[in-house]
Amino acid sequence: MTSDTTQTEPAAAETVNEIDNDLVESLRQVIAPARVVLWDFDGPICRLFAGYSAERVAIRLVDWLEGRGLHGLLTDRELESLDPHQVLRAVDLRHSGSDLVAELEERLTQEELRAVPRSMPTPYADILIQTWKAVGSRLAITTNNSPRVVRTYLDVRNLTSCFTPHVYGRTQDLHLLKPDPHCLNRALNAMGAAPSAALMIGDTPSDYFAAREAGVPFLGYARNEEKEKALRAAGAETMVASLAPVLRAVHRQARAGQA
Repeated sequence: MTSDTTQTEPAAAETVNEIDNDLVESLRQVIAPARVVLWDFDGPICRLFAGYSAERVAIRLVDWLEGRGLHGLLTDRELESLDPHQVLRAVDLRHSGSDLVAELEERLTQEELRAVPRSMPTPYADILIQTWKAVGSRLAITTNNSPRVVRTYLDVRNLTSCFTPHVYGRTQDLHLLKPDPHCLNRALNAMGAAPSAALMIGDTPSDYFAAREAGVPFLGYARNEEKEKALRAAGAETMVASLAPVLRAVHRQARAGQA
């Protein structure tokens, strides 16, 4: 697995100290009510397909369908999306609950597992997760990726204890993938948390829509302009380009709680 820990986190203190105080204070106000933090996985925690492209995975899934004579299941737009989750959703829409969908979902899971060794941790994600856990917050993962994949990644990064047992990922009920709030509601129910006492960190419009439907405040992680535009177009208002100011805000909130 690609690791950015040695590349970024030793310099974190200097970088975090240079962050605008107004931004940190505004983020502190956002995170202060949160007793539970719900993380999307691919994006805020890591770039799962950083070294194993999602486009290639989508093509492999389509090729598998073609090999079974099922190319016609997908529209031209779905074929052009080059998004493996779109391929999976499209097949499920037409053959919900079938063996075909179950096999396709398992193939996607295997592709995601192959991607883990070459995934790239999101800068500051590991230390932010560990810090948030250390100050008493409860953490969960709510994702459209396979929970097997998430657990594999967490094990490698020594983060499993920060989340266990609260990993809520893709099931074979594919109509319940985000933007449906199902995985968020599962996390809230299991943790006995009110939506208003939680915070969702996500990087896609589907994350925002799921959080909004569940009544959970949302913090967007937009690592580039394209992500920011998509989140703003969906209606998200609070977002960051880096997790560094969030880490600073968690530190500040912890100090305020001790005062």
